[in-house]
Order: sequence, then structure tokens, then C-alpha cells
Amino acid sequence: MKRIKIAFYFSFLLSFALQAQDDLNTVMTLSEYLGYVKKYHPIVKQANLIINSSEAKLLKTRGAFDPKIEIDYDKKEFKETEYFNKLNGIFKIPTWYGIEFKANVESNDGTFLNPEANVPLNGLYSAGVSISLARGLLTNERMASLRKAKFFVGQAEQDQQILVNQILYDASLTYFNWLKTYNEKKVYDNFLNNAVLRFEGTKKAFIAGDKPAIDTVEAGIALTNRRLNLEKARIKLVKSSLEISNFLWLADNTPVELKENVIPDVNTLTIIDTTLNIALFNDANFDINQHPKIRRQEFKIRSLKIDKRLKMNNLLPKLDVEYNFLTQTPSQSNSLNFDNYKAGVNFKLPLFLRKERGDLKLAKVKLQDQIFENETTKVVIKNKIDAIQQELQSFVLQNELTQKMVVDYGTLLRAEERKFYLGSSSLFLVNSREAKLIDSRLKAIDLENSFFKAKASLFKEAVLPF
Repeated sequence: MKRIKIAFYFSFLLSFALQAQDDLNTVMTLSEYLGYVKKYHPIVKQANLIINSSEAKLLKTRGAFDPKIEIDYDKKEFKETEYFNKLNGIFKIPTWYGIEFKANVESNDGTFLNPEANVPLNGLYSAGVSISLARGLLTNERMASLRKAKFFVGQAEQDQQILVNQILYDASLTYFNWLKTYNEKKVYDNFLNNAVLRFEGTKKAFIAGDKPAIDTVEAGIALTNRRLNLEKARIKLVKSSLEISNFLWLADNTPVELKENVIPDVNTLTIIDTTLNIALFNDANFDINQHPKIRRQEFKIRSLKIDKRLKMNNLLPKLDVEYNFLTQTPSQSNSLNFDNYKAGVNFKLPLFLRKERGDLKLAKVKLQDQIFENETTKVVIKNKIDAIQQELQSFVLQNELTQKMVVDYGTLLRAEERKFYLGSSSLFLVNSREAKLIDSRLKAIDLENSFFKAKASLFKEAVLPF
């Protein structure tokens, strides 16, 4: 009985020392860790470039509606003879619909000037408009490109959110693995202390003549096995710590190496829902149409609808008309009248429209294909979230059963240890009970890790904001 008390006090002092050692460590919570990842990880910064790129493309397409100045100067002189000297300046203002306003100035002279290029000495000025009356009036390439570029910005925003959540998901799994290996090492640390205490007690009992020599051999084997398992657990913890470092960066894109005194938060279970913003998640309130993947596909569908409308418009004949007022005295507003003008009509229509009809058919096929894909994606997302929710519910029951096993195996071990010190049991049975307890605790840790992964999967599939 005295030996049991000594062993109890020794275990108490040892556990107190380990607790004091833990107090010297720095805990990095899941929230702090993911905060660093979201703020400094290069891939998260790279995700922001997606929006920057799409905005640059939008700016580029808007350039199709920029006013333009064109100057065409052509001169020919040979053997002291000026053949011609032609200057043509144009200012154009394109508009949203197929209408373009322009102003023009011509100044031409020369010995061999084409007669139609003859203009007054001070130049000829014109102001007018060109209009597409059929193809290109309600929609055209410029309009379609700008609209699709706006939708592309919307797609880029959804892509960014999906990419950032994917990084946070991967980082979360790494953190959970780090926590798992840390807890496993703690288990082996604690049971190594038990094996040391049991070995020392058995050796003293052998010296006192209370235990056979074979018991010291068995206690030594158990101690060696615990040390081997602890070393394996330590290496796994080192590897998981290095994996954590892959996600930790500074503001200047310098990678951070995790220090040895930094440990995971063993109370992650109580804060994971709040950290991943899934505490209030409810399937009934979940709007699938607001999911980034669905919104991204909706933007793509709208873009394909614009493309289809453009292809339909191309079935119309091309009928462009142009009218320009002419004057040699632009400073006088009344000089612009219908007596002096330049006008033109351009008509074009392919007889069979095979190319245009083929383009329209392809546009319809692409649009229908995207609509089918969108509906399929909705079903897949709903089913995945439903499966994760059921898995989480199952984990609650599994955890209750696992914890009951841990408690029961602990009770069996303590009872077997009492019988052993009273001389009514063997060291083999004690080690066997302890092995079962270790296995049950490792299963509990593994189950907790699976639970965390399911939570992270819900965060990823629902693409919840962090």
C-alpha cells in the first residue's frame, strides 16, 4: 500500500511538472493561424490579382468607346514638282448603340491631285453621323465585349472567394493534423511516464524479492515500446509543424518557421464553429443561388446569352448609312445645310447565311450546356452539404461512444493496477489493459480529427465567409 501511495505522489508531481512546462509554451489558436494565412499567404494575395486582371480587361473593352483622333497626311514631290499634298483629320465619337458621330477636315493641293480630292483653299470641313440600321444597331461586338467584361469581373470575384476558401480549407486541415500529432505525442508522453514508474517499481520489487525477474523484463519491453512509440509520435509532430510553416508568411513574403514552443490549441473543439463561421449554418436558410460556384456559372450563362444575342443579330443584313454636312466656313453655324453634303449607303447580305447560322447554333449549344451544368452543380452542392451534416451528426454519437470506451478502459486499467500492487494480477494484464486504453485514446483523437475535417469540408463546400 505504501508503494501505491509513493507511486501516486510521484505521478502527481510529474503531471504538475508537465503542466508547468506547458505553461511556458505559446498557444496558436485556429483563428489566429487562419488570420495570418488570409492576410499574408502568397496564394491569397495571388487571388486578389484575379480581380485586378478582370478589371484591367474591363478597362480595355471600354476603350472601344473612347473618342478617337485620326490624322492622315500624304505628300509626293518629284523633280521640284509637288504632285500632291493631302491632309485628312478625323474626330470620332462612338456611342453605345451602332451610331458614330464624327467631324472631318480636308486640305488638299498639288499639280496632279485627283479631281475628286479638290477642296477649297482653306479646306473642307464636315460633320456627320454613321448609323447601322440592321446588323449592329441594338447589339454589336463592342457592346457585347463590354457586357461580357463586366460579367467577367463578377466571375473573378467569385473565383477569388472560392480560391481563398480553398487555401483556408487546406490550411485548416494542416492545423488539425498538427493538433492531432500533438495530442498523440502527449498521450505517449503520459504513458511513457507510467511505464518508467512501473519499471522502476517492478525492479525494486524484484530486488526486494517480491517479484520474479521475468516481470522486470516485461516491464522493460513495455518501457522500450513506449519510447519507440513516443519517438514515432515526435517525428510526426515535427513533420506536421513543418507543414504548418508552409502556410505562415510575413508581410514581406518571407516564410515563417514555427518555433518549438508554439503549440496548437487543445480546446479547438469549443471554438471551431465560431472560427469557421458555421455556428449558425442551417440547411433551411442556405440559399444555393448565392453560392459562389452558382453565381460564377450564372455570370457565365448571362455572358453566353449575350453571345447568343450577338449571333442572332448577325443574321440580319448589314445596312450602314452615313450623312455628313459639308462647309468651308465652320465658324458660321448657318453654313451647315442640306445643300452641301456627303452621304453613303453600305448593304451586304450573304445569300445562305451558313456561317452565321452555324455560329448561332453553336452559341445555343454552349448556353444550354452551361444551364445543364449549373443545375447539376446545384444538386451536387446540396448533396455534399447534406452528407457532411449527416456525418457531423454521426460524429456526435461516435464521440459519445468513444469517450465511454476511454473511461471504461481507464477504469479497467486502474482496477488492474490495484490488483497488481496487491499481488493478485500480473504485469502482462496491466500492460494489456494499458495498451487498450492507449488505443482508445488514439481512436478518440483520430475521431476528433475526422470531426474537424468534416467541419472544414462544410466551410469549404458552403463557401462561408471567414
